[in-house]
Amino acid sequence: MTEETPGFEDKPDVPSGATPDDAAEAAAETSSTEEGSAAPAGDANQTAGLTAQLDQVRTALSERTADLQRLQAEYQNYRRRVERDRVAVKEIAVANLLTELLPVLDDIGRAREHGELVGGFKSVAESLETVAAKMGLQQFGKEGEPFDPTVHEALMHSYAPDVTETTCVAILQPGYRIGERTIRPARVAVAEPQPGAAPAAKDEKSADEENGGPEEG
Repeated sequence: MTEETPGFEDKPDVPSGATPDDAAEAAAETSSTEEGSAAPAGDANQTAGLTAQLDQVRTALSERTADLQRLQAEYQNYRRRVERDRVAVKEIAVANLLTELLPVLDDIGRAREHGELVGGFKSVAESLETVAAKMGLQQFGKEGEPFDPTVHEALMHSYAPDVTETTCVAILQPGYRIGERTIRPARVAVAEPQPGAAPAAKDEKSADEENGGPEEG
């Protein structure tokens, strides 16, 4: 049995009679063979590490993209809300201003009805009415139109035989609106059909139908 001498490494087999250079070449070939066999395992580990890093980068990119999209959506909502609030504040401010001018417009209307809108006062009044119209103020309320409690305020009430429904027979004070918003209802006098007038006409028509029509003279 052969015992190995400690402290000595295994050396490649070198043919007898070989020179020191031949021994060095044999050692180099042995080292290259060992490195070649270990290379594939090292490449696989490196590829796996790069793949893991790529996955992490993709995940981070997806998260940042989602954050950016969410931030952009929130900004768009903020812009729309600010614009809506700005328009609402403007409409309220205009409505408040025009509401304060309504008594002046009423005075102008009464002066026009009495023929007192003349001279420089007429020019100023018409300019004021033009400016109010440009700001969106619209006057409404006409005699003969059906009474609508959502836009009319009845101050006087009567009966009339020549109406078939509750009708505005006099405009005591015109109404004003801005767009679809009513800032003051039209104050009117209304008339309703004469009580019993419609049933009497209906009874007369029924009697004529039973008698075969009106009698000829």
